[in-house]
Amino acid sequence: MGRILWLASYPKSGNTWVRIFLANLLKGDGAPVDINRVGEATLAEPGTAGFALVDRRPWQQWSPAEIARMRPKVQERIAATGPGIVPVKTHSAFVRDHGVPSINMAVSHGAIYVVRNPLDVAVSYAHHQGVEIDAIIALMGQSMFRTPTNATNVNEVMGSWSQHVASWTTQASPQLHVMRYEDMLADPAGSFLALARFMRIETDEASVRRAADNAAFDKVAAMEARAGFVERTPAQDRFFRSGRAGGWREALSAAQVDAIVKSHGEQMARFDYLPGER
Repeated sequence: MGRILWLASYPKSGNTWVRIFLANLLKGDGAPVDINRVGEATLAEPGTAGFALVDRRPWQQWSPAEIARMRPKVQERIAATGPGIVPVKTHSAFVRDHGVPSINMAVSHGAIYVVRNPLDVAVSYAHHQGVEIDAIIALMGQSMFRTPTNATNVNEVMGSWSQHVASWTTQASPQLHVMRYEDMLADPAGSFLALARFMRIETDEASVRRAADNAAFDKVAAMEARAGFVERTPAQDRFFRSGRAGGWREALSAAQVDAIVKSHGEQMARFDYLPGER
């Protein structure tokens, strides 16, 4: 049986970017990998189909408590899909849900955690959901926030942005690799080379740089423009919308910035996200 290496993040923080890089590094032949094939290199934990293998009833009949109890078994089955490290995406906070851990440590190897300035997350997440920014700011401040279950994915307890970040990153561990979205933008090759070394992937620097280039925003955005992207929501014109840091300065009001800092200042300070003069 393999062991899961979690690719964890709050939504709209760069998880997809990391997954596309890994697809290019692990599955690519030098040419850019189709963005709609990233699932071949990195699995996604909350897929309803995987939970249906544990409970054959229609997904509409599953309660949140039942899903929580299924989760360790589902993760055990995912780990069994490979003999070694199995990279798996999650947006779950590292918490207990109905008394059950959201992460089955018995089948886990470690985690990559991607963090992004919540000021930019709020803007990107609002576009992703097709709702007003104030609604997302409220959601990001909600402790133990739970996404709904649907035909594609079961619910995930994301919690608030601060709860999510703290749950994964407060305890230092050699099995935890934290990546700041902003550092990935500033030095993608360096950031991804450090990731490859953490994962102990047998590769060379040239291959990492090529995979990082193939995962660059302009290339994946062009792919989406040509062929679409399966992870785009109905509310979005495009999934790959901006791919930059600091856009919050033009998008958020002073009151919205203050609300986010009031809710998340402690965790923002840990990652140098507190705003200076606007």
